[in-house]
Amino acid sequence: MSEELFFPVLETVRLTLKPLVMDDAGSLLEIFSDSEVMRYWHTAPWETIQDSLDFINESNGSMQDQESLVLGVYLKSTGELAGKCMLFSYDKESKRAEIGFGLGRSFWGRGYIHEAGEALIQYGFNSLGLRRIEAEIDPDNQSSAKALGKLGFSREGLLRQRWEVNGIVSDSALYGRLVSDRPEPHSQAIHEASA
Repeated sequence: MSEELFFPVLETVRLTLKPLVMDDAGSLLEIFSDSEVMRYWHTAPWETIQDSLDFINESNGSMQDQESLVLGVYLKSTGELAGKCMLFSYDKESKRAEIGFGLGRSFWGRGYIHEAGEALIQYGFNSLGLRRIEAEIDPDNQSSAKALGKLGFSREGLLRQRWEVNGIVSDSALYGRLVSDRPEPHSQAIHEASA
């Protein structure tokens, strides 16, 4: 599998998904230091620019090692970084990966998760050859549950008391989507370009 597969540029009607660069560190910190954005995450809010720089370095390293795909979500209209989306815990032999998203609060409720999510899912199925994509969320996170439902995921189980962050114990709801679950939608134009 070529390295270029893990450094794609994906385009949708309103968004460009592409690897993060060091210049994104300030925008990433602004997004992921927000306690509301991080409310249901299994890590504490970011505190310093070093958190952003470390994330970018680790993301690029994991993509070079073909372990994950971490893309910034940029608005085509302004070039602004709205958040990130990821395929991680990639298992080539089992043709499986986990999906994750994070958007800045000012970008919530605009359909960007669905648009970016479907582009990333189709890339995972069609280019990486995945058979299954999984998601793990806090069961109280109704917004993520609704977004996953719209993306064709089915709730498959519950792991009780899975995480503890800052003394707070939480469960995890597990979701899955198979390549055979739903045909590729024709309503969204998705284009690939080389990075």
